[in-house]
Amino acid sequence: MAHFINDRASLVTDAIDGLVAGSGGALAGLDGYPEIRVVLRAEPEPDKVAVVSGGGSGHEPAHAGFVGPRLLTAAVCGDVFASPSVDAVLAGILAVTGEAGCVLIVKNYAGDRLNFGLAAERARALGRRVETVLVADDIALPDAARPRGLAGTLFVHKAAGHAAASGAPLAEVAALARRTAAAVRTLGIAVSTATIPGSKPERRLHDGEAELGLGIHGEPGIERIDLPRADALAARMAARFPAPIAGADRLALLVNNLGSTTALEMAVLTKAVLATDLGRRVRLLLGPSPVMTALDMHGASLSFLALDDVLEAALLSETPVTAWPHARILREPIVRPLPEGVAGGPALAPSRDAVVAARIAAVGRALIAAEASLNALDARVGDGDTGSTFAEGARAVLADLDRLPQADPAALCRALGERLERATGGSSGVLLSIFFAATGAALAGGADWPAACAAGVARVREIGGAGPGDRTMLDAAIPAVAALAASGLGAAAQAARAGAEATAGMERAGTGRSSYLAGKDLKGHPDPGAVAVATAFEALASGSK
Repeated sequence: MAHFINDRASLVTDAIDGLVAGSGGALAGLDGYPEIRVVLRAEPEPDKVAVVSGGGSGHEPAHAGFVGPRLLTAAVCGDVFASPSVDAVLAGILAVTGEAGCVLIVKNYAGDRLNFGLAAERARALGRRVETVLVADDIALPDAARPRGLAGTLFVHKAAGHAAASGAPLAEVAALARRTAAAVRTLGIAVSTATIPGSKPERRLHDGEAELGLGIHGEPGIERIDLPRADALAARMAARFPAPIAGADRLALLVNNLGSTTALEMAVLTKAVLATDLGRRVRLLLGPSPVMTALDMHGASLSFLALDDVLEAALLSETPVTAWPHARILREPIVRPLPEGVAGGPALAPSRDAVVAARIAAVGRALIAAEASLNALDARVGDGDTGSTFAEGARAVLADLDRLPQADPAALCRALGERLERATGGSSGVLLSIFFAATGAALAGGADWPAACAAGVARVREIGGAGPGDRTMLDAAIPAVAALAASGLGAAAQAARAGAEATAGMERAGTGRSSYLAGKDLKGHPDPGAVAVATAFEALASGSK
């Protein structure tokens, strides 16, 4: 697997250099490469308690990305997924700790406990006042003797950083950090493991599987499950959280992207979590965003914190650190009415025609059944969504079937155009809406169905700019409409299929995403929009028998 790196051995030092160089002077590094890798504030506050944390690299922006006001004073970076050395941790403590002392926040992994713990002892022997706070927020194994430290550690960073910035003494900063650590719990889910730069990816999950209760180092999850829908997954994860989360009436929630989960997926998961019984008690939301990642792991973690007034104030206090997922107080979603003119004019009175209803239902079912095959076809020449686009439009029409003016052809076309414009994404929805609007207008003017459909196709050609041979849905629609006028639906279906198959031999596309592809990438693959049109005509023909 390819990665943007210079050399695996210099990966962490290069990344730190990039972080410091891009900070605009806010951050600094210690001159100890490559054994000592510490990121600290460029302008220290020696009269305040220092807050130091760190651990293995590969979790960015944690930990170095959270060095700044009201957060960390310094972060100590180890190799990828490996604890920093005792000397590196000691250097970080000594570099930022004055008479006010230092709170050292450590995730509960054996390497971190040992190296940070010994460094703290050495710092104390040198006269520094150091308090150590251990974070063990993982709930994957309810009876684990030593739960891991996961993304909930960031709540501890913020609480300690806020208290230190407020001028609190060492004992109070440490006490608040420990109280936060005791009040937070985390659970992770992933559908792929992490790939260390310079290494080949490991595939241990089958398609449709996920690992529940995993850490941040690519280690296997506690339980392998069949990945359910997002709402079912959120309910399953939320039900795992024990006290103090289960009994709290006011919660903060951090939705953490473990590395490569898309923003769309994270938003869906966030919505699903907030809809659970636990989610309805969330007052402060942080994320969704990547804050404690596991390189490129495709997964997410949920961290819940039982809130009180002090912790809420700490999380809401502002920090200029750009990577920090600023907390927001949740409100009821705001939904405003559609502006006048968008709804498409006066509502059309529904009417019933059994033959028309059967034909519409046949087309809808056929397009929904073809969703996967059309997506696979589109993945070869486009962005892989043609099947979903047509299927969504079909579902919208079928859902409204009984409310359509089935017995009024002109009004029916207008209604279909309005529904498809809203429900069908991309250019396809617009083109279908144009087709039905023009067809309906022609019907209202006295044309029969073949002539009206010809008028609809002509308007699509005029506005869309495509024509025969341009590898679009028109390569199926134009011959189908011509055959419809001459020989009826059966001939139209055959002509549409022949037109769609002919696009496989076309080495150029006149419009759409395929127009950006080379001829060798197009040849042999029919246009998915044309195939969708052929599928619709075939369903119409079969529904008319």
